[in-house]
Amino acid sequence: MQNNTIYYQSGKDIVCIWYQNATQSYPTHTHAAHITLGYITDGTVCIVINGRDCLYHAGEHFCIMPDIPHAVVSVDGSAYSMIAICIPTDKSVNIRNDEGSYVSQLRQIILNAPEEIFPIADMARRVSVSPYHMLRQFKAVCGLTPHQFQIQCRVRKAQKLLEEGKSVTEAAYATGFCDQSHFDRCFRKIVRLTPSVYRQSVKSLA
Repeated sequence: MQNNTIYYQSGKDIVCIWYQNATQSYPTHTHAAHITLGYITDGTVCIVINGRDCLYHAGEHFCIMPDIPHAVVSVDGSAYSMIAICIPTDKSVNIRNDEGSYVSQLRQIILNAPEEIFPIADMARRVSVSPYHMLRQFKAVCGLTPHQFQIQCRVRKAQKLLEEGKSVTEAAYATGFCDQSHFDRCFRKIVRLTPSVYRQSVKSLA
């Protein structure tokens, strides 16, 4: 797999990602408590937010607030070059209604320990709602199903462990993936790199 993406780590949480002549697309995902700033240096990229396609061309920039579901799509498979910076913030998903309160609770439980097993029935029982209602409300608020969100959180945690120098096997088991091939598939779906290539691509930014 060709690696045209470099991750620069600055401090504990700030990450700068440099996409060089990239053609890969990224499915709908979120960045928990991070603001994402992007600048297109070459080509065109499509950012999909709330079902709306927004095209950004070379010389243009975008900003995605924390916990906003979005996708990054290559336009007709053409290459683009982009710099993205993920900056941590204290702001998190904004939940205003009563139904959202249990979504916030479940979201935080998953964030705190994504490696744990949380069956849908147990999640729903924990907040005293039906599984169907809980699934519908969680996706409405977070943009992802609880399972999708948990897999994303597991992969994000695995990224941190790999950045710290942990082996791929150590990162997989520490984040709840008992099957190495399953870990590889989930990691590649979200990061678009294998865990081993990602581990090699992370560089320290002085």
